[in-house]
Amino acid sequence: MAEVPSPQMTEQLDNEEVREILKNTTDLRQYSRQIEKEFKEVENKSIEDYIAESQNIANLHNQVNDCDDVLERMENMLMSFQSVLNNISTEITQLQRKSVSMSLQLTNRQSVKAQLSQFIEDMAVSEEMINIIMETPVTERDFSTQLNVLNHKLSLVKELSFKESKSTSDVSDVLQKLRLKAMAKIRSYLLEQIYKFRKPMTNYQIPQNAMLKHKFFFEFILSNERHVAQEICSEYIDTMGKIYYSYFKSYSTRLTSLKFEESCTKDDLMGIEDNASKGLFSKTTSLKHKSTIFTIGKRGDILNQQLEAPIIVPHAQLKNRYTAEALFRSEQYALVDNACREYLFVTEFFMVRGTQAQDLFNQIMGKTLTLMIKNLETSIHDCFDTIAMFLCIHLIFRYQLMCHKRCVPALDKYWDSLQAVIWPRFELVFRLNIQSIHDCDPTKFNKELGPHYITRRYAEFSAAIVGISEHFPNELVSRLLLELQNEVECFILRMAAIFPTRKDQLIYLINNYDLVLGVLMEHTRDNSKEAEAFREQLNSRSAEYVEEILAPHFGGIIQFVKECEHFFEKEQMDELRKQERRSLALVASFSANWKKSLEELNREVLLSFPSLLTGSQLLQLALASLVQDYHRFHKLLTPNARAQLTNIHVVMVEIKKYKSNY
Repeated sequence: MAEVPSPQMTEQLDNEEVREILKNTTDLRQYSRQIEKEFKEVENKSIEDYIAESQNIANLHNQVNDCDDVLERMENMLMSFQSVLNNISTEITQLQRKSVSMSLQLTNRQSVKAQLSQFIEDMAVSEEMINIIMETPVTERDFSTQLNVLNHKLSLVKELSFKESKSTSDVSDVLQKLRLKAMAKIRSYLLEQIYKFRKPMTNYQIPQNAMLKHKFFFEFILSNERHVAQEICSEYIDTMGKIYYSYFKSYSTRLTSLKFEESCTKDDLMGIEDNASKGLFSKTTSLKHKSTIFTIGKRGDILNQQLEAPIIVPHAQLKNRYTAEALFRSEQYALVDNACREYLFVTEFFMVRGTQAQDLFNQIMGKTLTLMIKNLETSIHDCFDTIAMFLCIHLIFRYQLMCHKRCVPALDKYWDSLQAVIWPRFELVFRLNIQSIHDCDPTKFNKELGPHYITRRYAEFSAAIVGISEHFPNELVSRLLLELQNEVECFILRMAAIFPTRKDQLIYLINNYDLVLGVLMEHTRDNSKEAEAFREQLNSRSAEYVEEILAPHFGGIIQFVKECEHFFEKEQMDELRKQERRSLALVASFSANWKKSLEELNREVLLSFPSLLTGSQLLQLALASLVQDYHRFHKLLTPNARAQLTNIHVVMVEIKKYKSNY
């Protein structure tokens, strides 16, 4: 088949042909006629071709018509299929909607069925429940189980009655009769348990535990018949209130009989002369190792090891006698134990919290607590044992913390009331002790250089108070201790003034300050304010005492150093040479007497102080000061005088002989 030229090629050929015609200068009209002739020939030839192929064209036309018919039938068939598919889709959609509707209906019917079944079950009263409620004892497990079911049915009927549900009338009568029967049996059981408390020697924890085991009984009564619940609650309050009151009244009376026969009086104040009264422990055999009422000894153990010790049983301890704080501890610990258990019981059984729990507790324990506060007021009215009162105060702090750890705040007002009773008396007696020291007349006492017994009283007392209050500091106590310390310092100074010589005064001051510091450091922290104050006083007096005892033996050397050392510092050697005669005399005196002087110093110091440790420390302090002054003296001497001076190493060897092992 010939290739058909493209328009671009045709145009190119025409252009070439035109150029060729123009080139040959042919006549265009002639050329046009020639072209038309050729076109005519081609047309005729084409017609002949078409005529020759007419049969084929007719066949092709028939085939095209046949194809159109087939395609038309297929189109009709497809249109029919589309219509059928549209109908099927519509049916599927309808079936889907119907399925969703049926599923929803099924779900609703199942929900209604479940609720209806549960409602019927909740409303129905079985024969088993009737028999158990009517016949079974309340302590049986089945009774408790059916009681819970009954309570649920009663609550449901009560709720439906407000909605005017007709179904409630079918079972209401039966349920009410069962309720009354259950109420009667429970009331009888709970009152029976409460009446058990009233029997003598009864351990009331047993019926309380039985009641807690069936605490739902009270909840059932409370939700169905409040006046019966109030009756049971009132009966319990009345019974337990009387039991606690009777028990603690008897216990307090019996504890009182175990007190020491001789108690502290105003004659046992710190500043009263030692021969006026021997104090609380003078006639007691069990505590005879305590020299005064101001010594704490092992009494402080009551705040730690003995805090939760078993209470004192009076009839088993008739031959023993106890301090006031020991009796107070036993009584308060018994109260803590009983009150905490009672508070936890009433909150759990009677289902009360907060203010309601506090009110219920106060109704039960109020009379007992008032009795104990009055007993304390009576016993403390004439008390002069300051340490005992302070121990009682700190017992209260610890028992209050114990109650809080047990989640029992009900006794907080009671503890505050006890504090309000003890603190004023404690402060009063404390100030009486301060005043008694202020009123002391130093001239009435013997002139003894050792520690004064009033100083010892103060040291023991102050150490006791500071030691007790370390964990619970108090501003009032700190202020009172400072006032007492100032008064004792003034008393020590007044006592020192009765001695004629300054050396004796210093010995007296050091002995007393050392005693106070030693006792304080033994029983308290080293950095307590009281210990720091007396340590400062002791160091100051010790330095002054060293100068006093060195002066008779080495005063010349010490004075020479003080007067001439500034010449050496200013390099005024001529002035030092002028002092050579004086220095030679001092050197000769020292060389002749220094060993004897050391012996006398040692004997004098050790005889002046009862405490070997204190005496040894003062001697070492004096010898150290002597060595220092000796070195300074050596520097100030001329070569001639220095050559005659005893070698420092010889002196040091001799001094080491007086080194103590204390």
